[in-house]
Amino acid sequence: MEGSNYPQTPANTVNRLKTRANYDATYIHNLVNSTPVLHVSFNPDITSPNPTPIILPMIGQVAQYEKDSAPHCYLHGYVTNRLMKMGASAGDEGEGLPVCVAATKFDGIVLALTPFNHSYDYRSAVLQGLATIVEDRDERLWAMKLITDSVLPGRWENSRVPPDNAEMQSTRIMKVRIKAGSAKVREGGPGAERKDLRREDVLEKVWTGVIPHWERYGEPVPSEYNKVKEVPDYITDFARTESEIAEKHAVEVAKKEYPGKKKKNEQT
Repeated sequence: MEGSNYPQTPANTVNRLKTRANYDATYIHNLVNSTPVLHVSFNPDITSPNPTPIILPMIGQVAQYEKDSAPHCYLHGYVTNRLMKMGASAGDEGEGLPVCVAATKFDGIVLALTPFNHSYDYRSAVLQGLATIVEDRDERLWAMKLITDSVLPGRWENSRVPPDNAEMQSTRIMKVRIKAGSAKVREGGPGAERKDLRREDVLEKVWTGVIPHWERYGEPVPSEYNKVKEVPDYITDFARTESEIAEKHAVEVAKKEYPGKKKKNEQT
């Protein structure tokens, strides 16, 4: 799937503001992989006391294991996590548990002439698929390293590894076979109504533009039991580089001209 587009289906087709849609698998996977917190939704057993849909914040990565022919989305959680327990049961009974994995990055507040045309610059993606639990120990360890290093590259090798038996027994890895995916992206300055652009009183009164927004990492704070005198380079380099990349992207997006700036109905 890498390097190609996800087929458009009724489930993943972007219907609102279709020009913002992106079905490129590489773009979608990179967006998921660069989002610190994913939101995973699923339906519980309809016979349960609370049958409403559930959404959990989780950490995950899209990657391809050496024995697979396509990328999967890997998630990790505690063994008694409801999602993990349902995933185990669904894997035993069928193809897997239907889930949605959502990722969103917020790049700026877009301020227009009217509240109606205010918006965000943003990048969002949704993956839909079937989730099962990984039982193979080698694949589990591979996925644990993958997810750990997605938080901070190099952290796996620079911590106490491999996990001991108690840690392996208490942690489950969920593997989502991706069936569909799509992204939606908004970049650039504000849109405007033609009628407002003809009004000098409005143009001279209302400030318009974008307030860029990005995630920034601060100075590392040592723990109370830390005995390493200097913060390792792989930590400081990561914090500095990621902050610089995020700032550059947000500012560049804010300076772009919004393609539909004179069109109506700017709402996200």
